[in-house]
Amino acid sequence: MNEISILALGGNSHSNFGTPKATLKHAIGALESRGLAVENASKFYSTPAFPKGSGADYVNAAVTVRANQTPTTLLDVLHDIEAELGRTREARWASRPIDIDLIAYGDKLLPDAQTHARWRDLPLEDQKTLWPDQLILPHPRLQDRAFVLVPACDVAPDWVHPVLGLTMREMMENLPESDRKEVVEL
Repeated sequence: MNEISILALGGNSHSNFGTPKATLKHAIGALESRGLAVENASKFYSTPAFPKGSGADYVNAAVTVRANQTPTTLLDVLHDIEAELGRTREARWASRPIDIDLIAYGDKLLPDAQTHARWRDLPLEDQKTLWPDQLILPHPRLQDRAFVLVPACDVAPDWVHPVLGLTMREMMENLPESDRKEVVEL
């Protein structure tokens, strides 16, 4: 193992640790305290809630960590940190103090190309009510989300998507300019 993983962090409500930015900083420290070597951390960005109009603006960031766990075990660690920081999972895309998504684990494709394609191509309306019951890697819609790609380009611009064959930077550049401009450095 010992793979480089890309994590996306975000939050748009206060936690016991303060503002969303303070909570993200605490989350990065929590990653390190759990034995994950944080290799790079992005700048912090303000981004509109997704989907549009679903809540207050988010603070987003990305980090790369070296993981000695399996992807599923790493995801469990991330969920434990979220819970420690006050995250509850009551409604899809609800306001939250912290969200830590496992975007990529090296160049792993999980569970397989067909399943990845199904979730990658899921219409937005279905995304509101359906979510996979297993880990899908890379994150199936990272290529569509400026709030993930802009910070991720700070830490892993040359990472290549194992299905799309595009670098993180190329995926970001393929987004509409209006989407990229909504992601504002804090």
